[in-house]
Amino acid sequence: MTDDTGRTARKLDKAWLSAGALPRLIAVLDRDGEQARVVGGAVRNALLDIPISEIDVATTAPPEEVVRRVQAAGFKAVPTGIKHGTITVVVNGHPFEVTTLREDVETYGRHAKVAFGRDWRTDAERRDFTMNALSASADGTIYDYVGGLADLAERRVRFIGDPQKRIAEDYLRILRFFRFHAAYGTSEHPYAEGLAACIAGRDGLDQLSRERVRMEVMKLVVAPHAVPTLIAMADAGLLLRVIGGVGYLGAFEMMAKVEDAIGLAPDPARRLGALALAVIEDAERLWQRLRLTNHERERLASMAEDWWRVRPGNEQAARALLYRLGPEKFTDRVLLAWAHASAGAQDRDWHAMASLPQRWSAPAFPLRAADFLARGLEKGPALGAAMAAAEAAWIEAGFPADDAAMAAIADAIIQNV
Repeated sequence: MTDDTGRTARKLDKAWLSAGALPRLIAVLDRDGEQARVVGGAVRNALLDIPISEIDVATTAPPEEVVRRVQAAGFKAVPTGIKHGTITVVVNGHPFEVTTLREDVETYGRHAKVAFGRDWRTDAERRDFTMNALSASADGTIYDYVGGLADLAERRVRFIGDPQKRIAEDYLRILRFFRFHAAYGTSEHPYAEGLAACIAGRDGLDQLSRERVRMEVMKLVVAPHAVPTLIAMADAGLLLRVIGGVGYLGAFEMMAKVEDAIGLAPDPARRLGALALAVIEDAERLWQRLRLTNHERERLASMAEDWWRVRPGNEQAARALLYRLGPEKFTDRVLLAWAHASAGAQDRDWHAMASLPQRWSAPAFPLRAADFLARGLEKGPALGAAMAAAEAAWIEAGFPADDAAMAAIADAIIQNV
């Protein structure tokens, strides 16, 4: 139950609010006629008893007063979004995003013309989802102006007010709707009214920057309920629009299972590969469409290269692949092949191959150019070719390390030059 001020009978654990640097910041802002509360994701996660990655604070104090107060207290103030009332305050090395209460006067995509105010309800009503509009005062009192507690109890991601209006304010909210459902929802199907609004506003996805889309996609694919959420996106015709190609939902689901089977944390690049890779051209498309990092692009291209040739059961071949790719790319490619295979997540042969990096470390190639120069080979293209041939012979021989075996390999190469 809530009263006219949004105050509820439920309270957060006060120990959480009184730990670390947070109470020092709240004490500076929540006095002398101004109020301050923890808002958004920190309150949501605390109520769900899941880890809190960052803490945001809202205040009635205008931005210039926030800066004055925190600097007087010896804290660092960084004007990261001061036009919209946001100051990043650093207390003992811990950053907090502090934002003055506001209402959106005009909205156009990600940008908005705002007016600062003192009305907590108005500030809550401008946010995206009800579960993100909860706030809590220093004594643990929870304030709920839009039904966030009820939706949180049902694990229901619901837009505040008119879903189509909320989406038109920022079309990234379409992706956030699915990402939050994947992270916090429990039902297979997203909230119907919100889903319908996302479908109706789908053309707005084309207006978004690739960097923002990438950020949401990479968070979505590692969320606990990513599989049913991506199925819902595919059914709604939105997944194709986001990734620009076929979504391999069966392989994605299997990737999640095999990661869990071998004790690996969900990896966003690997998950994206399972969802959208079949050939190397897919990696290039994803790189351009989502503006992936260079490292992500390299991983996806490596995953896509000949993954269908990977088979378990041949330890020597697996070691050769691990030597060539390194542990990360080896794991990526093996797990992609496993995700597309008919074997289950508990298959022993696939498990043995995937766990090879934990059982065996690839040695460094022992021979050097000096070994061939000492045998009379001159510098030039022939030396490079000899080194490559010797390395291939060494791999085929099972990576021997003893001097006699290496000398035999070098001698055999010299004889054929």
